Formats: sequence, C-alpha cells, structure tokens
Amino acid sequence: MPDVTIATWNINSVRPRLGLVLAYLRERRPDILCLQEIKATEDVFPFEPIRAAGWEHIAMAGFKGYNGVATLSRIPFAGSGVTHWCGREDGRHVWVALEGNVELHNLYVPAGGDTPDPGLNDKFAHKLDFLAAMTDWCARIRSPRARRILVGDLNIAPLECDVWNHGRLLKEVSHTPVEVEAMERLRRAHDWTDAVRRFRPAPEKLYSWWSYRARDWSASDKGRRLDHVWVAPALAGKLKSAEIHRHVRGWDKASDHCPVSVTLDLPA
Repeated sequence: MPDVTIATWNINSVRPRLGLVLAYLRERRPDILCLQEIKATEDVFPFEPIRAAGWEHIAMAGFKGYNGVATLSRIPFAGSGVTHWCGREDGRHVWVALEGNVELHNLYVPAGGDTPDPGLNDKFAHKLDFLAAMTDWCARIRSPRARRILVGDLNIAPLECDVWNHGRLLKEVSHTPVEVEAMERLRRAHDWTDAVRRFRPAPEKLYSWWSYRARDWSASDKGRRLDHVWVAPALAGKLKSAEIHRHVRGWDKASDHCPVSVTLDLPA
C-alpha cells in the first residue's frame, strides 16, 4: 500500500460545505480525508454524494449541533471505532485500521473557550483534561513497532512560528504556555513526529487557520497552525511529503481552517 495521501480538515459544518469537500476531493485526490467539526449526526451526514465521488468507506463519530468527526477513504478499512474522552460522548475521536496494521486516529481537541483559566472557564478545564487523558492513553499504547497516525484539529499552535505574533498571543487560548506544555507532553508520550515540520521546519511561519473577523484574511495573515498530522516512530521514515492547502481558505464560504495533507509510503 505505497504512497498513501492523508488529509485533515476542520470543515466547520459538512452539510453547507459539502460542495467544498467534493471540490477538494476532486482537486487533490487524497486517499483519505479526515474531517472535524462536521456538526452532523449519522442520519443527516451526506454519505451518498461522498461515496458517489469515490470515497466509499466512511467512519464517523457524529454529534448534533457541533463537534463530530468523519474519516472518508478510498481504501477499505480493516476495522473502525469511536473513542470517548472525559466521560463525554461528544464526537471527538474516530479511528480506523488500514492494511498493514496501520491505525489512523482522527481527533478534534476542545477549543477551550476564550479565558485561559481552568478555574474560571469550564471549557478550558475540559481542554486540559482532554489532553491529559490523551497523554495517558498514548503512554499506555506506546510501542516501537506501532504503526499509528494521529491527525486533526488539535486546537493548539505549539511553536512561536505557528502563530502570527508570539508575544501578543501568549495569553490567547491555543498558544498559552500551559497548552503548549500539555501538547508537548502528549507528543512525547508516544514520541510522535510532527509530519509537517519534518519538511518545513522552524522558523518558517506556517498557519492552517485564519479568523473570520479579518476583513482580508490573506492580506493580514494573522494565522495559527492548529491542524496537525503526527506519525509514530515506526512510520516517521515513511513520510514523503507534506502540504498546507492555504488556497482552500480563499474559496467561497470556506471554513476558517484549510486542509493539511501528508504522503507516506505505508508498509504492507
């Protein structure tokens, strides 16, 4: 199963942006597309047009109104399932097994609200609890032979060059020291490789999200890199390329996130 391309994209509601999903699938032809924040349950998810386009295999953890993740694939799944975190069934993690004992985990980490204080903001407390639970999970399942890939909107920009202005955003949720430190503990727990930074290392500025508030998002370029692809050590040497599809953010009625993709020579 060589040269498999996996993309991740917070679509910010799949039904009104179905046309954009199909356009991206036609343009880039990823083998697998992992969507977050689909804002749809299984009974209203647009299975038929996606399958008709050629992505016949779909695994999802739906949720009504917000959240929800879905993995769309041209490659059959050997298995799939949903994982719940922090005692909540809120559609944040779906996993699939691929040929060659490869696991692909599609995650949507809580955004955390506006106030970076867990004592004052339950949403921020939930985010930190979620990251801690994931870290414990990674430590339990860690193995040098594990063929795992973790993708999704992790809602943290970890590096200074992952935000448009490090100094100004240190007190903004998604780039606070407590979040960055929690994310690094999570990464180290499984020795994940940041696939995009492997090919485009710091200090290059990289973003995957731009606020709707900007009148001209591209000109102001006040972005953050919130969307990530991580691979386990057994797959790090199989990485061939990585891309951030910035132009998709400029499509009509686009999500505030753009897709991020990697290509790997996956082992058989």
